[in-house]
Amino acid sequence: MSRIAYVNGRYVPHMEARVHIEDRGYQFADGVYEVIAVVGGRLVDGEPHLDRLERSLTELDMAMPMARRPLRVVLAETMRRNSVHDGMIYLQITRGAARRDHAFPRGVRPALVVTARRATMPPDPDAIPGAKVITAPDIRWRRCDIKSVSLLPNVLAKQQAIESGAYETWMVDDDGHITEGSSTNAWILARDGCVVTRPLDNAILGGITRQTLIRLAHGAGVDVVERAFSVDEAKAAREAFMTSTTNLLRPVTQIDDAVIGNGEPGETSRRLLGLYLAYARGETESCD
Repeated sequence: MSRIAYVNGRYVPHMEARVHIEDRGYQFADGVYEVIAVVGGRLVDGEPHLDRLERSLTELDMAMPMARRPLRVVLAETMRRNSVHDGMIYLQITRGAARRDHAFPRGVRPALVVTARRATMPPDPDAIPGAKVITAPDIRWRRCDIKSVSLLPNVLAKQQAIESGAYETWMVDDDGHITEGSSTNAWILARDGCVVTRPLDNAILGGITRQTLIRLAHGAGVDVVERAFSVDEAKAAREAFMTSTTNLLRPVTQIDDAVIGNGEPGETSRRLLGLYLAYARGETESCD
């Protein structure tokens, strides 16, 4: 079947979806986006994703194109029209189309685009293999907490990983600490047995999968510490992994030339992935 997109009030064939050439997302990356997993026909952490969307818009002084209730209807209808039972839904909001000028235009309606596609959830924790990551300087702007469509540095980091035979790039700040991946949050199992991930600040995006996993880990009695960690500490860690909506939890078995642990996905990574898969399928609830 042909894919269907929602574009500014209309459902149109995906291949015919269009926005104006002076849309500010196209000209200035003046917009934000969200990617939400769909499992069993329901949005995984839909409300936290919409909370983050509204926060990003507020930080950019941008209005929602519609209230949350009708937006939920659009998301559900886009899923239905694309027969997405398991997959992803993508929504993007820009400041809208206006004569090209750096200053915010007045009286312009924000533009909304929603697409959906099918994807398959892994059947169990052993189905996701370990991955290699490389490290590189973090060259992004200082508001990475905003989920902006301005992703060129992330694209360059991802391409650097691909050209190096790796899956992901973990970016490093001026103090030698890992911030996050090009499209993932970074985690390690430290030598003291604590799971460690960087605290929320302007240098990283507050991942929704990250947020949920912290709750799940606490509920299962796993110690999680939110603190900065260096490249050297990551290379010496007992385990490492990354999280995101599209990657769920993916074990990291090599960082640059350093093999992590025994070079295989670790027990804690597998356990946490199992907890998250059960939660995403609606088999368990996250713990506050």
